[in-house]
Amino acid sequence: MRHRVAGYKLGRDTEHRAAMRRNLAIALLTHGQVTTTIPKAKSVKPFVEKLISSARKGDLASRRRVLQAIGDPYLITHDEDPDVVRNRYGEVVSAPRVVKKLFDEIAPRYADRPGGYTRIVRLGTHRIGDGSDLCVLQLVGSEEGPQVSGVYSRRRDKADRRMEYAAQQRRDQTAAVTEEPPSEEPEDPSPPESDEAESSAETVQKEE
Repeated sequence: MRHRVAGYKLGRDTEHRAAMRRNLAIALLTHGQVTTTIPKAKSVKPFVEKLISSARKGDLASRRRVLQAIGDPYLITHDEDPDVVRNRYGEVVSAPRVVKKLFDEIAPRYADRPGGYTRIVRLGTHRIGDGSDLCVLQLVGSEEGPQVSGVYSRRRDKADRRMEYAAQQRRDQTAAVTEEPPSEEPEDPSPPESDEAESSAETVQKEE
C-alpha cells in the first residue's frame, strides 16, 4: 500500500510545514496577496479557504478554531503604522489583530460566496536560486493591490543588470573580431636604388 500520498510535503517535517503554512496564511490575510512558489500556493490555498469559511459563521467556536490554526498575531502593515503601540525598547505592546480583521472585514466580503475565496495567478518568472515557478496567491476581490506582473526583487534586478552587461561585452568582442583591418597605403613596386648602385654610377662618370 502506498502511504504518504495525500497533501504536499514540500521537503519539510510536520512542524516546519505547519509553521510555513501558518505564516503564508497570515501574510495573505494581512496584505491580500503573496508571491510564492506554485506548490506552496496550492498547499496553503485550502488552508486559507477553510479559515474564511469558519470566519463566515462568526460564532465563538469558529473564532477559537481559527485562533488554534494561526494564533493571534499582530496586524502590522508597515513600521510607521499609527495603530501600533511600542514600548521604549521598540517592542509591540498593542496593535490590531489578524483574526479580528478576518472576522470583521474579510469574512463579510464573502458572505454570499460559497467557497473559492482565493486564486492562483502564475507569473511566468522563475526564482533566482533554484528556478522554481513563481505565482501570486491572492484573495478574490483584492485586485487593487500591487500589480501581478512586473514586480521583481532587488536581487532579480541585479541579476538582470549583470546579464545585460555580459551580453554587451560579448557584442563588443564580436564586433571587434569582425571588423576589417585598416587599409594600408600601397607600396611602390620599384624598390629604391641602393647606395652601392649610386656609388658605381659616380665612378663610371669619373672614368668617362
